[in-house]
Amino acid sequence: MRGRLLAIEGLDGSGKATQARLLCDRLRRGGVGLRRVSFPNYAEESSAPVRMYLGGLFGGDPGDVNAYAASSFFAVDRFASYVRHWRADYRNGALIVADRYTTSNLIYQLPKLPRGEWDGFAAWLQDYEYEKLGLPRPDLTIYLDLAPALAGHLLDKRYGGDREKRDIHESDAGYQAACRESAAYAAKLLSWRTVACASGGKLRAPADIHAEMTKIVLEEFHLYASV
Repeated sequence: MRGRLLAIEGLDGSGKATQARLLCDRLRRGGVGLRRVSFPNYAEESSAPVRMYLGGLFGGDPGDVNAYAASSFFAVDRFASYVRHWRADYRNGALIVADRYTTSNLIYQLPKLPRGEWDGFAAWLQDYEYEKLGLPRPDLTIYLDLAPALAGHLLDKRYGGDREKRDIHESDAGYQAACRESAAYAAKLLSWRTVACASGGKLRAPADIHAEMTKIVLEEFHLYASV
């Protein structure tokens, strides 16, 4: 009995971890069997190439590592996590809630390519991770949309204003803006559900975002009977 997989996406600082936690707490209270995972999995050795890349050891600009090479770093980390930690739960019917997933490679690697190559890269990525590596496809992806400027303010809070703590993705405002464009493309291509994290130029309350996300999940996964 195959489980289901929910991927939560968004730019750095968009509140993915907070919303994943709130959602999992709500579903667990309703008796839903689930497993929460997060990527990259920095606690595992499999994330070493990711840490080297984001730490600037292959170059201080995201474009110093091409989209295909960078995607492979993140994909291997996901493969190791799946096989070692949550494959059994998924195969036994659990709901997997992922804070980032394969879908993140679309957001963060597409800006490195000419727009005319985006469709080809999206096809390659899905074949590589879902077919070649055997990772499960998301049954639902929720994209938390937030302008890079507002997300940057949240990152400042996360790091106490110390911008030296940001990785090469987080520290590049132009790259974050480009990633928002690629996220909009991916959301349309793959029918992601988009949740706006701001209204009128101001951040929405986490509880409001949580309520909207929960409604989507309950409807998409038909969980009204148990939650």
